[in-house]
Amino acid sequence: MALYKEQSLKLYNSISREKEIFKPINEGHIGMYVCGPTVYSNVHLGNCRTFISFDLIFRYFKHLGYKIRYVRNITDAGHLENDADSGEDRIAKKARLEQIEPMEVVQRYTVDFHNTLQKFNNLPPSIEPTATGHIVEQIETIKTIIDKGFAYEVNGSVYFDVLKFNKDHDYGKLSGRSIEDMIANTRELAAQSDKKNPQDFALWKKAEPQHIMRWPSPWSDGFPGWHLECTVMSTKYLGEQFDIHGGGMDLKFPHHECEIAQGEASTGKNPVNYWMHANMLTLNGQKMAKSTGNNILPNEIFSGENDNLSKGFSPSVARFFMLQANYRSILDFSNTALLASEKGFNRLMDAYRNSSLLPVSESSTFSVKEWKQRCYDAMNDDFNSPILIATLFEAVKFIVGVKEGNEKITAEDKELLHTTMHDFIFDVLGLLDTTVANQDNSEKLSGTVELLIKLRAEARNNKDFATSDQIRDQLLALGIQLKDGKEGTVFTLED
Repeated sequence: MALYKEQSLKLYNSISREKEIFKPINEGHIGMYVCGPTVYSNVHLGNCRTFISFDLIFRYFKHLGYKIRYVRNITDAGHLENDADSGEDRIAKKARLEQIEPMEVVQRYTVDFHNTLQKFNNLPPSIEPTATGHIVEQIETIKTIIDKGFAYEVNGSVYFDVLKFNKDHDYGKLSGRSIEDMIANTRELAAQSDKKNPQDFALWKKAEPQHIMRWPSPWSDGFPGWHLECTVMSTKYLGEQFDIHGGGMDLKFPHHECEIAQGEASTGKNPVNYWMHANMLTLNGQKMAKSTGNNILPNEIFSGENDNLSKGFSPSVARFFMLQANYRSILDFSNTALLASEKGFNRLMDAYRNSSLLPVSESSTFSVKEWKQRCYDAMNDDFNSPILIATLFEAVKFIVGVKEGNEKITAEDKELLHTTMHDFIFDVLGLLDTTVANQDNSEKLSGTVELLIKLRAEARNNKDFATSDQIRDQLLALGIQLKDGKEGTVFTLED
């Protein structure tokens, strides 16, 4: 029997603003769509946190035995600098500044995106469609929305009529904004003069002569609005109604609000049952921003080449750090927090390795079956990874107790403990045991230092004190201190 039939999972639905028992449209099958990156720059750490959060969700659904289709798009056209449908296309602007083709920009940063997520051990989605690969479908959807009376064409551009839609629908139900407040807080911009109302948003934009990225349509040579691609691609690959739509908290409005409106206008159906949003990452208590310099890229974490870090950290340590907070919580990134996470990560991996080497007894002093269910209970409570990690550390404490002779475990419980730790550490949390490589390096270091200790001893026996002192002093300069005693010389590493 599939695990999902034994476990009752609750997730927080952004549209109802409460936790709900998860029931897929089709039993045993899940359709999940997550908004991917606009590929005009290197993926930043805040983006990575969002995709790591949904990787955790994807992994847990798979672990429970669901057949899941995970769709995550690549935005390679149509995302303007301003959410009010003004400014340059972000990719086209980058291409113009660097004097290269827009698709060169797309290729460069798509590769960076994939490479970075691979380092974090993210699983690839089932389908990764692009906006430019679905221009025809976007044009057809615009035609449908126009035919149903929810869009209008002006001077070659097509806009969604928000006020007309809101007469029989609820535009703003996801973000909690009322149309009256939107009207009161909106200023008429010159760039929006073609719109009937400032709240309307573009489905198709006529391309200005200098605009590089353009396609023919019934209305003009132009490009689709940013919000449209996700409606079109989610519908194409998951159907007019599907289970989960996810993304960063910043996408609630206007992007996801517009997606709901487009979906309801084109199909007459509510497109998504559960909306999920991951919260942001801050750096030293402040919002990450390239403009202020309060920013760090993933590769800077791995190398340590950033003013905020004292050293480099492995991708698995960084992933472990991010999973120590619930995906809906704001998480502050700092050198101190990463150092603490590294210590915890090393303890967890050490305990996992030891879990298969424990001496067994005729009885257990720890209920492994109850502990295993608590692991599931944590994940069943809106994918609560910090509670899962805390529960795993209950096992870490127990494993240390067995090694020290203060706790006991049976052979059967030992096998269950080891298997459960493997499932949750590697399959669900998606961590990699990088400490094995560190152990190998440690053994190499020990062998090298022991060789130098022997050479130093030989030098002392030959009364070559200059060479003996040189070996001792140069090792000390590297942070390796030699201590001579009655039983020989030992070394310690300075912190």
